[in-house]
Amino acid sequence: MQYAIELYYDIETEKKLFDLAKRVADEKLSTKFLEWKTRPHLTLACFNDVNEQRCAEQLRDFAQSHKVMPAYIASVGMFNDTKTIFASPIMTKGMYQFQSELHECFKEYDATGWEWYRPDRWVPHCTLALTGEDEDSVFYKASDLILHEFKKISGKFTAIGLVKITFPVVEIYTAELYKSRGI
Repeated sequence: MQYAIELYYDIETEKKLFDLAKRVADEKLSTKFLEWKTRPHLTLACFNDVNEQRCAEQLRDFAQSHKVMPAYIASVGMFNDTKTIFASPIMTKGMYQFQSELHECFKEYDATGWEWYRPDRWVPHCTLALTGEDEDSVFYKASDLILHEFKKISGKFTAIGLVKITFPVVEIYTAELYKSRGI
C-alpha cells in the first residue's frame, strides 16, 4: 500500500483553493481531482508502506513540536507531462526545514520511487486539476480558467495528515500543528 503525509491549510485558505478546483468541474472541463475526494494540501512525503499506528503516533509528536506556519500562495503552475494544474506556494526557509525534518523523522519508511517529494527535489504544489485522462484541449481550457480566476492567497498551514493513496484517498490520521500565541 502507498501512503502520503500531507500539509493542510486553514479552513478559509482550503475553501479558496477548493473553490478553484470546483470551478474546473462546474465548467464541465474535468472532475478527476474532485473524484479523489482529497482536501487541498501540499504533499510532504510519500512512502511505499508504513506501520499506520506507529506512523500516526510519530505524526502526532511531530505536529506537537512544530508551529503553525504562514502560507503564501502567489502563483499557478503546471506539470505538462501529467497535465496537472496547481497553485504554488512561495517556498520559505521554514517550509523547507519543516519538510526536511519530517523526512528525517520518517526515514525508517521506504520512499523509493518518490524522489520528487524528497527535500532536495521537492516542488511544493497544491493540485487544482488533474487533466491527464482528458482530451488535450481540457488541459488548456482548465489552465486558462484557473489563470483568470486565481488571486494571491495569504493563509496558514495548520495541520499534517497521513493518508492512504487509494481511489478515493483515505485520511488515516490528522494532527494540528502547535499554535503559539498570536497565530
